[in-house]
Amino acid sequence: MNLHQFRFVQEAARRNLNLTEAAKALHTSQPGVSKAIIELEEELGIDIFARHGKRLKRITEPGQHVLKSIEVIMREVGNLKRIGEQFSAQDSGTLSIATTHTQARYVLPHAVAKLRASYPKVNISLHQATPHEVARMVLDEVAEIGMATESLADYPDLVTLPCYEWQHVLVVPASHPLATKDRIGLDDLANEPLITYHPSFTGRGKVDAAFATRKIEPHIVLEAIDSDVIKTYVRLGLGIGIVAEMAMRDDPGPDLVSRPLGHLFGQSVARVAFKRGAYLRNFVYKFAETLSDRLSRELILRAMSGHVNDYEL
Repeated sequence: MNLHQFRFVQEAARRNLNLTEAAKALHTSQPGVSKAIIELEEELGIDIFARHGKRLKRITEPGQHVLKSIEVIMREVGNLKRIGEQFSAQDSGTLSIATTHTQARYVLPHAVAKLRASYPKVNISLHQATPHEVARMVLDEVAEIGMATESLADYPDLVTLPCYEWQHVLVVPASHPLATKDRIGLDDLANEPLITYHPSFTGRGKVDAAFATRKIEPHIVLEAIDSDVIKTYVRLGLGIGIVAEMAMRDDPGPDLVSRPLGHLFGQSVARVAFKRGAYLRNFVYKFAETLSDRLSRELILRAMSGHVNDYEL
């Protein structure tokens, strides 16, 4: 048995048993993937997959155990590579970060700049994606660290830690009647055309839940994943915006006014995530520490070994 066989089995499971898609992901041929899996099954003396003709239909019970062992093996292979990189080049390499647009645009720039100042030989690879894709990238070791508000805590194979709290804010043109109100109510928003995030991004679930609790149907005229896009359409007069407060901190435009909405939608928590059991290089800890004064190398090490909970923060 060999690592190629393990990768093929693992990718077949990830691609919902579609060998054609698995082959594309691994840059090889479908017959080659099929042959490697069969050879591993013959060597182990079990069927990892149940088949209907040549098509994989499901993972067998022994196959489930094989996949768990392969996951451990491949994770440790990744750790070996990172250990080699760590000790052969202590202060160089590439830090891969998976995150949402809001975090990439408004939160990460200062942390990235600080890391580059401390580790000038470290390159940054930034992957912007949905929260679920962020989690998947960390699990698949495309990224060493993930950052998002939603979804990360839903994956048992991720170690997630709260980084900071934030709230939504209302964004209106300076000439809008709501610009003169200090405290905004749901009734103020009920009849306004709203521009806000797509349901899977940036705390949108809390916005929807607040309206649903009051049995109010919000008039959402535009959804986006990009805070700058939302502000652009607010400036054009299409409606009023609900965005993350980070998106307004450095906005110099005198034409927009923001008002806090934490009393309506509550506080949201941005989290960082690491793959459970992964070996983290020194500059990964350094980067995490620049994100929040809550995070330290010691705390992350404790969390990775299963000895820290949110309440300890």
